[in-house]
Amino acid sequence: MPTYKAPLRDIRFLMNEMFDFPAHYQTLQNGENADPDTVEMILEGAADFCENVLSPIYHSGDEEGCHFKDGEVTTPKGYKEAYDQFVQSGWQGLSYPEEFGGQNLPMSLNLIKSEMMGTANWSFTMYPGLSMGCMNTIMQFGTEEQKNTYMPHLVEGTWSGTMCLTEPQCGTDLGQVKAKATANDDGSYLISGTKIFISAGEHDLTENIIHIVLARLPDAPQGTRGISLFIVPKFLINEDGSIGERNGVSCGSIEHKMGICASATAVLNFDQAKGYLIGEPNKGLHAMFTFMNTARIGTAVQGLAHAELSFQGSLPYAKERLSMRALSGKKEPEKVADPIIYHADVRRMLLTQKAIAEGGRAMIYYAAQIADKMTDALAQGDQAKFDEYDDKLGFYTPILKGFLTELGLEAANLGMQVYGGHGYIKEQGMEQIARDARIATLYEGTTGVQALDLIGRKVLLSSKGKVVREYTGEILKFCGRHARNKYMRRFAWDLTKICAQWNALTVRILLAARKDRDIVSSASVDYLMFSGYAMMAYFWAQQAATASEMLETGKGKETTEFYKAKIKVADFYFERLLPRAQGHAESMVNPSSTLTSLPADHFSFDY
Repeated sequence: MPTYKAPLRDIRFLMNEMFDFPAHYQTLQNGENADPDTVEMILEGAADFCENVLSPIYHSGDEEGCHFKDGEVTTPKGYKEAYDQFVQSGWQGLSYPEEFGGQNLPMSLNLIKSEMMGTANWSFTMYPGLSMGCMNTIMQFGTEEQKNTYMPHLVEGTWSGTMCLTEPQCGTDLGQVKAKATANDDGSYLISGTKIFISAGEHDLTENIIHIVLARLPDAPQGTRGISLFIVPKFLINEDGSIGERNGVSCGSIEHKMGICASATAVLNFDQAKGYLIGEPNKGLHAMFTFMNTARIGTAVQGLAHAELSFQGSLPYAKERLSMRALSGKKEPEKVADPIIYHADVRRMLLTQKAIAEGGRAMIYYAAQIADKMTDALAQGDQAKFDEYDDKLGFYTPILKGFLTELGLEAANLGMQVYGGHGYIKEQGMEQIARDARIATLYEGTTGVQALDLIGRKVLLSSKGKVVREYTGEILKFCGRHARNKYMRRFAWDLTKICAQWNALTVRILLAARKDRDIVSSASVDYLMFSGYAMMAYFWAQQAATASEMLETGKGKETTEFYKAKIKVADFYFERLLPRAQGHAESMVNPSSTLTSLPADHFSFDY
């Protein structure tokens, strides 16, 4: 059974040596309190909570699942107690304003805390995780009255939040939303309709649940231009701020799922439920994307989390399980066979898991610094800076979400494979990680949706390839600085080649799309995966550069073995995983006709 241990050595390496978070925090308005001692206290406290409270109920929560009866949901044994401890420790308000009861620390600290929580117990983390998107939406688009009404309780954690987009007839295509909103004389609205797949839509952890709901006004235009956004509380709020009567929203059922069974996924029925417009009429989708971007980065963390937990489960087993002798000769002759960690193919699987987890962590922590800067610009009222960082993060988001969740699922499956047949048995705990990881490539936009967002909207439509040129330009500057370093020469050369290829592929698809519009779709997933492998290569090269510098100067805070291992895993990534990008490169430039020429009615099993 995997037992979670917070990877604080790697977290400190990224924060203190590679990305210099202490210096980064000094540039932020809310970074003053994020001094090294405070940050260390947060890391240690989060690690303790995750290792000793959340991890022990991960497997039992999956076994028990959530209970549904008469519209009420009861979470598994231990979840309410764990959530109460989460609230009492102030974890929910870590990165929210002091005026609402938060600690006003940088957003990146909240994300790093969420990584630990998600790795220890993803099902539990879904409950407070959904609230963060709700809070971010209210903070950016809500009125002062709405902020004062909802934020203190949400920040405290005694209330939670959801996002209600999907309906039975539509998922990604939100232009088909049918939920209706009609105005009341007092400025509120009555919301009617059904929403499905609502994570944390009903549960027993908090006093109230604040739903962020997409719906249409009676005179709204068709399609996505006619969607508005509403705040719909489970319980209405009295004038004095206390909880009032039950609103017209009820849970019709919860889903029976493949994984994350301790996280309640609800069908919610809105029957003349009182709601309050947030943002401008018919512009709800714009506000909702604030919520979606938060959720998508959070889902990218899930890819990292499952890779890390699966690695933590498979590594001890590989060191203990005896099977056959190593091909290069006996390694532990006193035993009846050698531990399987001596077999090269098992090492391939373990190194793949490690490379995905640590490479993904570096990618996400860098994105977290951008999110910090974006939040800081918003707080200072600097719209130009906010838009600059928002665009930059917008380019990263589909890559992080799509690529890391696909690789996180691969790592989870490799964890089962290391165990062999034992990995398929529930009591070992490895198959649960694989089941939990499966949803990550689906919700908050499937991999295909992320890929279309990346190549169609972010790369081709919005920037005509400029965003890729700018990003690869940053990588090439890094290559120039390290081209003569004996440790870094080969990394710099490989990165230089893949940057040139990335730009060439972008131009090639841009030109081909003038005559073959379907190539944007047919190439999209290959383009996203190629971009992901290229981006992760850059972050592995940066880790190798930092590690080699620490070895040469002796200034490192970690052990020599830690830095040497970083360089070895970087070698593995460049030699064994980065070559995968070439298959994606070859596939994406083929004509779309290989996908579109077969008539729809020829897709048959019964001719």
